[in-house]
Amino acid sequence: MDSTRPPSAVDATKPGLTEQIMLEFESRHWNSRGAKLDAIRAELSLSPAKYYQVLGAVIDSPEALRSDPVLVYRLRRLREHRVGRRQRRLGVISAL
Repeated sequence: MDSTRPPSAVDATKPGLTEQIMLEFESRHWNSRGAKLDAIRAELSLSPAKYYQVLGAVIDSPEALRSDPVLVYRLRRLREHRVGRRQRRLGVISAL
């Protein structure tokens, strides 16, 4: 591991470790969005955009679902809500 990265930094080469770190991080309670974004940069050594890309992949994995189904289902619902809101804002009609 690179000595410039904190020990909890996400390592995409170790999927199980990444899922565990991401789920633990996401399960925390944040006082503000800014505090969470600062923690993403400081603790995980990721940009917020990369963090949410990795998180999206993590919550789609069967291992994450087995590890913490309540959190994963909640995160999936939030993602679907954001996608739906974005589609409505852009005028995209769902074929469902």
